[in-house]
Amino acid sequence: MIDKFIATAQAALADVPDGATVMIGGFGNAGMPAELIDALIERGARGLTVVNNNAGNGDTGLAALIAAKCVRKIICSFPRQADSWHFDRAHRAGELELELVPQGTLAERIRAAGAGIGAFYTPTAFGTELAAGKETRRIGARDYVLEFPIHADYALIKADRADRWGNLTYRMTARNFGPIMAAAAKCTVAQVRETVPLGTLDPEVVVTPGIFVKRVVRIASLRKAA
Repeated sequence: MIDKFIATAQAALADVPDGATVMIGGFGNAGMPAELIDALIERGARGLTVVNNNAGNGDTGLAALIAAKCVRKIICSFPRQADSWHFDRAHRAGELELELVPQGTLAERIRAAGAGIGAFYTPTAFGTELAAGKETRRIGARDYVLEFPIHADYALIKADRADRWGNLTYRMTARNFGPIMAAAAKCTVAQVRETVPLGTLDPEVVVTPGIFVKRVVRIASLRKAA
């Protein structure tokens, strides 16, 4: 019998090794799997490469993961904001490598990994420092930059409801990067507000099919707000 429910976030992440590439969903706090990040910090894996939209804010979530010195490299589109002091300190100290990727390109590189696309051309960043050292090509009347997919060992995402097969639904903007990250990782772990019996979820509203999800953790304290 397929049953992907895991009792605790700690158990779901117990096998994350040093040096793993981990995608973490969320657009700021919306859709951020905070409890899974806390469990990853508790796991104590070091040298992680983290793929996320930003580089954390304040002292919680991804910022706490950086503060705990678990992250060696971050691939993101928006690393700095008023309260990104943990990223700033680590990056300035040479402890944290940054790969800056335009947001649309970041999303497409993640999607390409899940879709089995070997590479793609985009006009974004052509003629800027972000295109330095990359292959370029003129197609028609425009110049393009060749970008490669981003694959991950783990994806940590936040969904709203799940059944034991791992089928997921999301709540409003909390959906953001979750579906494409789930398809791009070898092991996707989803924290959810509610687990439901098999057959409860209407197939028409399932966003992430269970084939992309390996582990589901119900977080009892998870708030309904995105």
